[in-house]
Amino acid sequence: MLVEVGLSPRVLLINGSAAGTHGNTAVVLEKIGEILYRRASVESLILVDETDFDSCERRIRAADAFVFATGTYWDSWGWPLQRFLERMTAIEASDAWLGKPAASLVTMHSVGGKGVLSRLQGVLNTLGLMIPPLSGWVYSAAAQGAIQRADAVSKSRTEAADDVAISIADDLWRMSDLEVVAHNLLEAVAGTNRWKAWPVDRAQFGSRWIDAE
Repeated sequence: MLVEVGLSPRVLLINGSAAGTHGNTAVVLEKIGEILYRRASVESLILVDETDFDSCERRIRAADAFVFATGTYWDSWGWPLQRFLERMTAIEASDAWLGKPAASLVTMHSVGGKGVLSRLQGVLNTLGLMIPPLSGWVYSAAAQGAIQRADAVSKSRTEAADDVAISIADDLWRMSDLEVVAHNLLEAVAGTNRWKAWPVDRAQFGSRWIDAE
């Protein structure tokens, strides 16, 4: 489903976190919303507060693309998102979803988020949604700490193991990677397919990093 030239695509941000507007998921949705707003019309759906699923369906049908976001809860997504997916099964594989692009954002403390992302993308594709390249993103408290540490080491250059620390941090998702997610989502809507990629470690991905004594 392509948006006519000259029209702003309508992107629906779907917050599936149990924390709603108060959690980490809300922060990343606000960030990607600011990025998308440059080229699109952006609306939000906070599932923890939602009980009118007829209204949800109307908003889904009106949207051209989606950003699904959730925290990680015992290796799964938030219960509001699970409830929403179950209620929306009635319109599975219908024109409400079919062929519309979807991005997925997952937050976590330390582990489990990538598994949640992969399963969520599978579910969304089964609903009928299109998954653009590099439109899935996971961000953790552990990664944020590692990135902050590597950035500090890079500036000071006083640590003996700084090259390893920096190269590992370069291969972690960052907040700046949301620019790529947003770009590819809108490229899929427009059908122009001028994809972007985020930085990856192409040099030291096979290096030994365990320091066993």
